[in-house]
Amino acid sequence: MRIAVVLMCFGLVVLASSCAPSQVGMSYSSYGGNSAYYVDVSEYYHVPERDVIFIRDRRIPDDEIPVVFFIARRANVSPSTICDMRLSGQSWMDISLRFGLTPDVYYVPVAQVYGGPYEQVYTYYNDRPRTEWNSIRLSDDDIVNVVNLRFVSEQQSTEAPQVMKMRAEGKSFMRINEEARARKHGNQGRGNKRGRD
Repeated sequence: MRIAVVLMCFGLVVLASSCAPSQVGMSYSSYGGNSAYYVDVSEYYHVPERDVIFIRDRRIPDDEIPVVFFIARRANVSPSTICDMRLSGQSWMDISLRFGLTPDVYYVPVAQVYGGPYEQVYTYYNDRPRTEWNSIRLSDDDIVNVVNLRFVSEQQSTEAPQVMKMRAEGKSFMRINEEARARKHGNQGRGNKRGRD
């Protein structure tokens, strides 16, 4: 009887470990309940997860973490450098211009603009010929919104207007990423994610 109990307990341990999140692309880390978001940022920007957590721990808001890595990659500097500049009080636009990154790098082509915070930023682009885009002055919110639009839509294979709609509903990008991730894995099972900048 004792052997049967031991074997049953062993079987339950094996079954539980086979269902662990690490089997579907998630990892156990000290990220609290938001591990998937940090893992996705890490995968998308091709940086170690510890780098993402380092930026978070320096008090960069979650929705702004992708902006740090976006600018760092485009400017070919360390994320820590971008983080230092941001924490010194500089705007995302000023940091971008410091490295020669003009507003055109933030443009995300979309078939349809779904209002909310995106209506104004796309008006800036659509009301000017491309040769005048360098005169656009994007706000911090504009940059956070367009960088995350690109990140979530490409990382989770989600249509950009869907991301725009969720943002217009007031959801954080961590929440938007979580919902888009769940739909993606529900539709594609263990499909591989695409990592781009």
